Amino acid sequence: MQALPQTMAADWTSALARARANAPFLAHALERQPDVAALLADGQGEEAIAWARDLGRSGFPAPVALRREKLALATALAIGDLAGEFPLARVVAELSDFADRALDTAFASVMHARVPEAEPAGMIVLALGKHGACELNYSSDIDPILLYDPALLSRRERDEPAEAAQRYAREAVRMLSEVTPEGYVFRVDLRLRPASEVSPPAIPIGAALTHYESSALAWERAAFIKARAAAGDVPAGERFLAAIRPFVWRRSLDFGAIGDIRRLSVRIRASHAGPREPGPGYNVKLGRGGIREVEFFAQTHQLIHGGRDPSLRVRGTRAALDALAAAGIVGADDARVLGEAYDRLRTIEHRLQMVGDQQTHSLPDGASLDAMARLDGLADGAALVRELGAVTAAVAARYDALIAEDESAPGVVVSGGDGLARRLGELGFSDPDRLAERIAGWSDGRIRALRSEPARAALDALLPALLERFAAAPDPDQALNRWERVLGAAPSALNLFNLLLQRPALLDQLARILVLAPTLADELGRRPELLDILIGQQALDLPGDVTEIAAMMFAGEEGDDYERQLDRIRRVTGELRFALGLQTVAAVHDPLDIGKALSRTAEAALAVAQDAAVAEFERAHGKVPGSELVVLGLGRLGGGTLTHASDLDVVYLFGGDYEGESDGRRPLGVTHYFNRLAQRVTAALSVPTAEGALYEVDTRLRPQGAQGPLAVSFGSFARYQREEAWTWEHMALARARPLTGTPAARDELRAIIAGELERPRDPDTLRGDVLRMRAEMAAHKPPQGPLDAKLLRGGLVDLEFLVHYLQLRERTAFDPDLGRAVDMLVEAGLARPGVRDSLALMTRMLIAGRLLAPDLSQPTQAAAAALAEACGAPALDALLRMFADARQEVAAAWADSLGEALAESDLGEIE
Repeated sequence: MQALPQTMAADWTSALARARANAPFLAHALERQPDVAALLADGQGEEAIAWARDLGRSGFPAPVALRREKLALATALAIGDLAGEFPLARVVAELSDFADRALDTAFASVMHARVPEAEPAGMIVLALGKHGACELNYSSDIDPILLYDPALLSRRERDEPAEAAQRYAREAVRMLSEVTPEGYVFRVDLRLRPASEVSPPAIPIGAALTHYESSALAWERAAFIKARAAAGDVPAGERFLAAIRPFVWRRSLDFGAIGDIRRLSVRIRASHAGPREPGPGYNVKLGRGGIREVEFFAQTHQLIHGGRDPSLRVRGTRAALDALAAAGIVGADDARVLGEAYDRLRTIEHRLQMVGDQQTHSLPDGASLDAMARLDGLADGAALVRELGAVTAAVAARYDALIAEDESAPGVVVSGGDGLARRLGELGFSDPDRLAERIAGWSDGRIRALRSEPARAALDALLPALLERFAAAPDPDQALNRWERVLGAAPSALNLFNLLLQRPALLDQLARILVLAPTLADELGRRPELLDILIGQQALDLPGDVTEIAAMMFAGEEGDDYERQLDRIRRVTGELRFALGLQTVAAVHDPLDIGKALSRTAEAALAVAQDAAVAEFERAHGKVPGSELVVLGLGRLGGGTLTHASDLDVVYLFGGDYEGESDGRRPLGVTHYFNRLAQRVTAALSVPTAEGALYEVDTRLRPQGAQGPLAVSFGSFARYQREEAWTWEHMALARARPLTGTPAARDELRAIIAGELERPRDPDTLRGDVLRMRAEMAAHKPPQGPLDAKLLRGGLVDLEFLVHYLQLRERTAFDPDLGRAVDMLVEAGLARPGVRDSLALMTRMLIAGRLLAPDLSQPTQAAAAALAEACGAPALDALLRMFADARQEVAAAWADSLGEALAESDLGEIE
C-alpha cells in the first residue's frame, strides 16, 4: 500500500496543493468557502468539521442549510483525508452521520410544515448498504427504506395515514435530491423497498413485516445485514428490525437459501462487463477483485453462519472480516489481506469521486489517470495501476475460492459464472459472457416464477436442453430474448419445467414457437398462461364448429357481468388462436383447415360478443319490435378462411321498419338505436380489456364507406347496391355471408345479395372496371417480399379478381368460399383446372407465412423449412418453384379470361 500512511504527520499544505491542482471539484469548493479553506490551511481539521456542522444549524431553510453543510463537510473531510489526518473509518463515519442528520432534518421539516404542533412520530427511515454500515463514500447514493406506522404517524386529522406518509416521503426525497444553485444533498434510491416495482415510496409497517416473514428474497436478507434505524422514529425502527431479525439471521439455514446466497455471489462476478484487470476503465467497485467482492465475501459467510453465532452480526465490512476471523470461519491472513485491500480500494474510490463530485468508480485514462494518482500522492497513473493490480489479485484469488463450488457444479447453468459462459461459447452463441450474465440474473429474484429453489433447480435441469435448441436457431439471441420475456411474465413455472423435462416433445414444441413464430412468442410473453395449452390433451386438435366454440365462450360463472363476459371471449379466443398457431408451426394440420378453424373461432366470438352487447344495450334502451341487428361478413371472414393477422370485415344491417323507436326506459329512434348498438358490438370485439385485445374490426365496406352510417336497413342496403355501388363493391359482395341474426333475417339478406349479384351486366364495362381497379391496386399496394402470395402478380389478389369477374360476367358460381367458387367455375369450363391447386397453395402460404415469415421476406433457415413443410414442399426452394408455377397458372387464366397478358416486368417477377 503506497499512499500516505495514516501514521505519518498530516501534511495540510501538500493536501491543499494536490487538491487545487488535480481535483476541480475540490478546487472550486475551496474557492467558494474561504473560511473553510483558511481553517484547513492552518491545519484545523476538527474546527473545519465543526464549522460545517454549524452551517446545518444556521437558521437558514432546511434545503439551503443541508446543502451548505454538505459542501463544507465534504471539503473538510476530503482535505483532511488527503493530508493523512482523517483515517478512512473517520471519513465514512462522518459522511454517514451527516446522512442520518439530513434524513432526520428533511422528514422533521416536511412533517412540521404539515402538522406544526406534532412530534414527527411514526415515520421510520431504515438505512441500508454503505449508509447502514456507516461506510458512505463521497458521492454515495443513499438507499433507505421508508416505513410508517399508521397508528403513530403524525398527520392532520382529515389525512389518511397512507396519503400522509406518501406525501412526507415524496417531499423529503425531493428536498434531499433536487439539484439547486446550492447543489444537492444526496441522491436517494428507494428501490430496495419491498416490491419496489409496484409499491409506493413509503410502506406500512405491517405490510413490510408480512413481506419479510413470507416472501422476501435472498438479496434482501443480504441487504438487511447492514440495516439500522437511521432517522425519523428511530425507536419504532429498532423495534421493526428486532421483529425481522429471524428473517435475516436464521438459526438453521436451509440448503435452498445457501444456494440463493451463492448464486448472488456468482452474479457479482458475472454482472460486470468492464476490464478484468486494473487499467483505464477498470471499476474499483464492480471489477474483478474490487470492493463488491470483498463485501460479498464477508456477507456470504455472515449469512451462512450468523444465525448460530451472534458475534458475526456486525454491519461494517472490516468489522465483519475481523469477526469471521475471530470465529475461525475465515483464516486470519485472509481476513487481514481482504481488510487492507478493502480500505485501499475505498480510498481510491474516494479519490475518483473527489475529482468532480461524480458517482464514479472507474479509472480514467491518460492525463486524467495521472492527475488522480497525483491527488492520491503517487507519482503517476502507472504507479496506481501497478498497486491496484496487486491489491485486486489478492481479493480475486480469495473470491475465486468462494465461488469455486458453483463454477464446478455439473449441469447447473442458472447459477452463471465462467462455466455457463464457456458452455454458451461451445454452443456458438455470440458474446457468451454477456449472455451468461443475463441468464445468471434470472435467479436474482426479479423474475417471479424463479423465486423458489425448486423452480430454479428445475430450470437448471431444463436449460441445457433448451439452450441447445436455441443454439440451433437462426437467431439464438432472439429466441433467448423471447424465452426471457415468457419467464418474466409467468406467475409460476415449476410444473411446466418439470413437464418439459419429462416430455421432450413438448420442449420441442415450445422451442419451435420461440425460434420460428415471433407472433406466437410475443403472445406468450404477454400471456404466459398460454403455456398451459402446450400441456392440454387437445393442444393439437382442431376446434369444433361455431356452436361448440361459442359454448366454450358462454361457459362462464352464472351472473357474470358484461366485462367478465368480454374477458372470457378474449381468453377462449386467444387460447384457440394460440393452439391453431402451434398446430401451424408444428405442421400437424393443413393450413387450409387452420384458416377455416380461425374463421369459425372469429364467427363464434362475434356471435357471443353481439349477444352480450345486445343484452347490455337492451337494459337501457329496450328492443325495436320486429327488427334485429345482422352482421354481414365479407372478405376472408365472409369466405370462411382467416389468417392469424386477419381483420374482421363486416357490415352492420337491420331489418324491419326503421320508423318508430325502441321500447326501453331510454328509447331511441330505430336508425340511431342500431348505429349505437353496432358501435357497442364493434367495441365488444376490438376494445382491449384485462385479457387484452381481440380483433380489429373493419367497417369500410359498408354503403358509402367511412362517410356512411355504421348500420343501415336491409332496404337501404339493397337500394345502395342496386343504384350506387361500384363494381368493386359488387365483387366484394360475392364473398358476403350473413354471420348473425335469426334464420329468417339471414335468408332475407341472402336473397338481397343474390338478387344483386345475378343481375345482367355489360361485359365490356365489367372488364374495364376490373382491369382499372387491379392496375390502381398494383400501383398503390406493391408486394412486400418474395413470399407475398397476396400481392405479387399472379397471386391471390389476381386470382380473386379473376374469380369475381367470371362470377359477375356469367352470373354463376356464387359461393362465399373461394375454393368452392373456383370448383364450380372449373366444372362449368370457365376456369383452368390448375387454378384450383394454385389457390390452395397460395392460401396455405398466406396462412402459414403470417406466422413463419410475417415480413414476407426470405425467412431464416429454420422458419423456411417449417414454412415449406406446412405448404407440402420439401424445402423452401421447391416451395418457391411451386409458387412461381402457381402464379404462372393464374397469369395464364387471367390472359384467357380478360384478354390481357401481364406486363413484362410482372412476368419477370414470376420467372
